[in-house]
Amino acid sequence: MAEFQWTGTNRQGRTLNGTMEAKSRAEVKDQLEARGIVITNIKGGFDMSTFGVIGSGVKSKELSTFTRQFSVMINAGLPLVGCLQILGRQQENKVFKNIIVEVTSDVEKGGTLAESLGRHKKVFSELYVNMVAAGEQGGILDTILARLADYLEDAASLQSKIKSAMMYPVVVLVVVLVATLAMLIFVIPIFEKMFEDLGGELPAMTQAVVDASDFVQHNILFILLGIGGIIFAYNAYYKTNSGEKVIDTIKLSLPVFGQINRKMSIARFTRTLGTLTSSGVAILDGLNITAKTAGNRVISDAIMKARVSISGGENIAGPLEESGVFPTMVTQMIAVGEETGGLDEMLVKVADFYDEEVKILVDGMASTIEPLMIVFLGGFVGALVIAMYLPIFDMIQTVGG
Repeated sequence: MAEFQWTGTNRQGRTLNGTMEAKSRAEVKDQLEARGIVITNIKGGFDMSTFGVIGSGVKSKELSTFTRQFSVMINAGLPLVGCLQILGRQQENKVFKNIIVEVTSDVEKGGTLAESLGRHKKVFSELYVNMVAAGEQGGILDTILARLADYLEDAASLQSKIKSAMMYPVVVLVVVLVATLAMLIFVIPIFEKMFEDLGGELPAMTQAVVDASDFVQHNILFILLGIGGIIFAYNAYYKTNSGEKVIDTIKLSLPVFGQINRKMSIARFTRTLGTLTSSGVAILDGLNITAKTAGNRVISDAIMKARVSISGGENIAGPLEESGVFPTMVTQMIAVGEETGGLDEMLVKVADFYDEEVKILVDGMASTIEPLMIVFLGGFVGALVIAMYLPIFDMIQTVGG
C-alpha cells in the first residue's frame, strides 16, 4: 500500500482534497468516484503496479484494442472525458489503467488529448500523438483513431507472424544448447571414468568429446561470462552512432534475413507515412516521424536525406530513388501517387504488398528451417552418443577377435 494525495470536486462543484492509502492511482480514482467525487489530480506514493515493469508495460494488442474502442465511443457521440473514464475502468492492465487515469485527469484540467497522451511516450508513440493532434484539429478524431487502430492491428499481426515463425528454431536451438551442456557436464564424465578404468587409447572422436567435456566443466563460469560480455559489448556498440550504422547495414546484407529486414522497414515506412498523410499531417513532419520508426538506421538516414531535399522543393520519389535503399517499384509507385494526388492510398498499397512479401518470405523460411533444425538436432545428439559408444564397440570387436 502507498499513500496518494488527491484533488477533486463533489457533485455540488466544491473542491476537495485529501490523502488515501491504496495499491495504485487507479484504485484511488475508483474509490473516490464511487463516493461521487470527480478526480482532477492524483500524485505521490509508490505505485506498486509499475514495480518490475519492463518497457512500457502495455502490450501492442492492448493499445490497439483501446484505440478501436475509443474510436467507436467517439463516433457514437460520447464526450471525450466520458470515453476515457469508461476505458480506464474496464482496463485490466494496472499500468495502462493508471496511464489512462492520468490522461483523463490532464484532459479534465483543460489539456488537449494529444498533449496528454504525449506525456506518456513509452506507450503513445510520436506517430500516435501527431495523428491524434491532427484528428482534434480537423474534428475527425473518431476517423483518425480508427485509422490508428487499423495501423496498430496490421503492425501487430505482422510482428506476431514473424515471432511465430521464429519460435520453432529458437526453441530447438535452446534445446540443443541445454542438452549439449547437460551431456558435457553430467553424462560424459561418467563415460570418461568408465573409459579410464578400461584403459587403452580412445578413438579420436571420443577423445574430442571428452576434451570438450573437461573444458566446459573447468571453464563454465568463464564461458557464461564470455557470452554475457559479448551480448553487453554488442548492445553497447549498437547504441553508438557508428555501431548502429554498421550493424543495421549488416542486417540488410544478410541472406534471407536481410530481405525480410528491408521489406519490413519499407512496409513500416510506407504504412506510417500513408497513415499520417491521410490524416492531415504535413509531409515534412510525416517524414520526420517515419524516419524515427523505420526500424533500421540505413533506411532512416535515407528518409531524412530525402526530407532535406523535399524541403528544398523536390518531390518525394526522386530523393528516395537516389538513396539506393528503396526498390524501383516503391519509388515509381510513390511518383505515380504524387502525380495523381493519391499519395496516401499508394503508400498504403505499397505497404500491403510488402507486408504480404514478408509473410511469404517468413513462411518459406519457416518451412525450410524446421526440417533442417530436426536434422541438425538429431545429427548433433547422435554424434555425441556414437562418440561415447565407439570405445565400447572397439572393445567388443577386440574381445570377439
